[in-house]
Amino acid sequence: MEVIGGAALSAALLGALMPASAWATLNATATPATIRWLVQDLPPHFSFRDGRPPQRPDELGQGEVDGFLRVLIGRMPQFRHELVPLSLPRFEAQVRQGETLCTVLHVRTPERQQWLYFTPLHPPMMSRQIHVIVRRDDLARFEAGGQPLKLADLLRRRDLVGLLPRDRSYGPRIDQLLASQPEHAPRAVVAGRGANLLAMLRAGRMDYTLDYPVSVDEFMTQHPGGPTLATLPLAEGRSTPMAVSACSRSPEGRRAIEAIDQTVREMAADPQRDQWIRSWRGGAPLDAEDQQRLRRYLDERGRGPAQID
Repeated sequence: MEVIGGAALSAALLGALMPASAWATLNATATPATIRWLVQDLPPHFSFRDGRPPQRPDELGQGEVDGFLRVLIGRMPQFRHELVPLSLPRFEAQVRQGETLCTVLHVRTPERQQWLYFTPLHPPMMSRQIHVIVRRDDLARFEAGGQPLKLADLLRRRDLVGLLPRDRSYGPRIDQLLASQPEHAPRAVVAGRGANLLAMLRAGRMDYTLDYPVSVDEFMTQHPGGPTLATLPLAEGRSTPMAVSACSRSPEGRRAIEAIDQTVREMAADPQRDQWIRSWRGGAPLDAEDQQRLRRYLDERGRGPAQID
């Protein structure tokens, strides 16, 4: 006859007395669950230090995306956090094959909502406003009387050639506009990083592309000399209504996205939230308009219910 030890007997009795759901929760807390986060070198929003993928959360940068992820992970000690370097196509393939992964690098689209849960993080900063990128000596060809360019008008012009990176989303408004006029939309090409297209633009292989001004600033700093690139506001540019996090549409992904949503609401309601905002931004000051919009959003997010779709 097998004798049950004191600890095992206590556990057996506890299991018999507790509801199954509570017992499962107790067991789940014994070994922290793991959230596996996509990381990718996408300067300036998410940058690898010295070109090496981060191994630990404290190795994450201080850009808009990687900085927020660093703060978010620090607020979720109940999980183990693993940083997984993957290309965007590989990330999608692994999620569709049943793996549970989370991301702060994906824009929410109806197609992606079929395989990812989403929750909002914060309103986009000015650095996320899409611009038309051109050579400075070509500015006269793009003049719009001091008004922001309209992508719809740009697509109708036959004297201009644009190129975009394949499979990149610019948010619902721009994506819908590009999809509605496939015969007029800029040709999409495979590009390892946005800087590849900026180099092609400067070399005169096309007339324009779409990108963020901060990406252009970094490119020009890293590649001095040659024609200067200019950025022009795009009327449809603020097409990303919200920065989001997303996790696989799996049971584990659902638990992870619920925890992320709860953490974001706690961060929003934190009386000392200015401290984590400074940490997120690496001490860099926010534009006054960004600051006002962020605080207004956090006030509402902290009081509101869960937002998961």
